[in-house]
Amino acid sequence: MIGRLRAVTIDCPDPGALADFYSELLGLPVTRRDHDWAGIGDGTWPVVDFQRVDDHRAPAWPDPERPQQMHFEIVVADIDAAHERVLALGARPLAVSEENPDNMYRVYADPAGHPFCLEFTA
Repeated sequence: MIGRLRAVTIDCPDPGALADFYSELLGLPVTRRDHDWAGIGDGTWPVVDFQRVDDHRAPAWPDPERPQQMHFEIVVADIDAAHERVLALGARPLAVSEENPDNMYRVYADPAGHPFCLEFTA
């Protein structure tokens, strides 16, 4: 095992509204809400998070031009060691965000191109 699943994150135009929808649907309370992010969960991992994408284009499944839009967030104790291991498994690094100056998380694509994040936690 390299890490633990912390969250599945879904792109959307209105995180609060989608959190309210899934909160009602799944019977899980909203645990975080701000302009760009919301989350639901029961106090354990994994949780479901919703992130604002201003020019969001809704998926048109199964149309490959507008695919599903979510990713895994994996918590790791040693981000450098996890980095090496996921590369060995076939992942490739994606762009580094300027909003991540402490390198607390890294974004990768799985072998099929789906994004996922490694997130450091002590």
